[in-house]
Amino acid sequence: MSDASVVCSNLSFSWPDDTPVFQDLSFTVGTGRTGLVAPNGSGKSTLLKLIAGELRPTAGSVSVSGVLGYLPQSLPLAAGLTVAEVLGVADVIRALDAVESGDVSEEHFTTIGDDWDIEERTRAQLDRLGLTGLALDRGLSTLSGGQIVSLGLAAQLLKRSDVLLLDEPTNNLDLDARHKLYDVLGDWNGCLLLVSHDRALLDRMDRIAELDRGALRVYGGNFTAYEEAVQAEQEVAEKNVRNAEQELKREKRELQQARERAERRASNASRNLKNAGLPRIFAGNMKRGAQESAGRAGQMHASRVSEAKARLDEAGRAVREEQRITLDLPATQVPAGRNLFLGEGLLVRHGERPLFAGDGVDLTIRGPERIALTGPNGAGKTTLLRLLNGELEPDAGQIKRADSRIAYLSQRLDLLDPSKTVAENFTAFAPHRTEAERMNLLARFLFRGPRAHLPVHVLSGGERLRATLACVLCAEPAPQLLLLDEPTNNLDLVSAGQLESALASYQGAFVVVSHDERFLGRIGIDRWLRLADGELRETAAPEV
Repeated sequence: MSDASVVCSNLSFSWPDDTPVFQDLSFTVGTGRTGLVAPNGSGKSTLLKLIAGELRPTAGSVSVSGVLGYLPQSLPLAAGLTVAEVLGVADVIRALDAVESGDVSEEHFTTIGDDWDIEERTRAQLDRLGLTGLALDRGLSTLSGGQIVSLGLAAQLLKRSDVLLLDEPTNNLDLDARHKLYDVLGDWNGCLLLVSHDRALLDRMDRIAELDRGALRVYGGNFTAYEEAVQAEQEVAEKNVRNAEQELKREKRELQQARERAERRASNASRNLKNAGLPRIFAGNMKRGAQESAGRAGQMHASRVSEAKARLDEAGRAVREEQRITLDLPATQVPAGRNLFLGEGLLVRHGERPLFAGDGVDLTIRGPERIALTGPNGAGKTTLLRLLNGELEPDAGQIKRADSRIAYLSQRLDLLDPSKTVAENFTAFAPHRTEAERMNLLARFLFRGPRAHLPVHVLSGGERLRATLACVLCAEPAPQLLLLDEPTNNLDLVSAGQLESALASYQGAFVVVSHDERFLGRIGIDRWLRLADGELRETAAPEV
């Protein structure tokens, strides 16, 4: 695998409406683990599809050395498939079964090839990814989203891929499955190009490739090293802007002074020539000479001003736009001893099956607690959030809520009216604020000018989250209990940082369901709950 690589040469791609995505993009990715980062909408997934051959470039070329494996963000798998069929081993296993039964037809040996150990390798690969005991004849429709993602990765690894393309592989994975994935990729020795917003995974990369404004730039080291390098570059860029601004002011001042000197000289020369009584022709020649000299001096200073402006523009382009949300939300403050939610013996049934064990789940939320709710996929975390919100009533048990100041952000982010603009939605949540107040608050959530008047249905995932947060956190009355269900799913790293800064300003209680350990480690969690096997338990904070 030492020569496994991806080479893109002068790659260009546009959508059918001629909207350009890339223009003359050239880069090489060799052996090792490369994390690809960029804001949503920059073309990360499109680039992987071009490399995988699912899309054709409008110009340029893509070359892949080695066997290619590709795991897209959404797996195009039919529900009727079996585990063996998804893994691509069904035909080989059937041929092995036939040979073991005494059928020695040549076609069976051709199908088997060198894969006499396919069942052992398949079982080992499934075990490594946390799918121990998964029957090969089990139907895909019976698996969770996280199991399907792990199964898709196992299929690519069983191909003995040399080049592996992964698009958001930790989406829908619980913490245990994520750590299994981390271990598998930690042992990878081919060429890996990975798109992810999972910072814990990106910190296991050998290098970070940043896709920005149609160019790919590679930084050595993991994501933490990348952040440090970008911060250092930002500080230098900001210093260069300050220096360029000072230089421009100086050149403008010298240009003004040169003009004033020229005007004084011209005035003095005119007066002196008149007093000297020189012939008109000679006086005119001297006056023109003085004007030309002054003009040359003025042009020189004007040229310097123009060059200083160009240097300022160049320095400004190197500065990254500030993308953090800064808020003051005193209306969300909750007194330390106030009970926001009290649930005792909560039971929910899915058909005849009880979701919670024994006498049910007990949960009390008091004061401005910041609670992380963790647990494996399918344990009932989303169901518990719906009980907290009142969207779902328990089949048994008692619930007391302090008031209705509870806001629920589901994974679907469907709280807003998609046909209305961001500003119109915001008005519905905060009707008594003045228009100036509303526009100022939307600007703090990075919806400035025309962007505040975009319809919600055209927003990216990160933009829709910001719009929803703006409406919820600034609502009248403001929420004192915030429920968030996998809020970082499909968010780019900038958007995840914006969510972190918004939650840092929030002064109420929140319960967040997330498998993103790094995100949980940055939002001030002070209480950890784990829902597993039908029981809700207090746990210690994990080491991130």
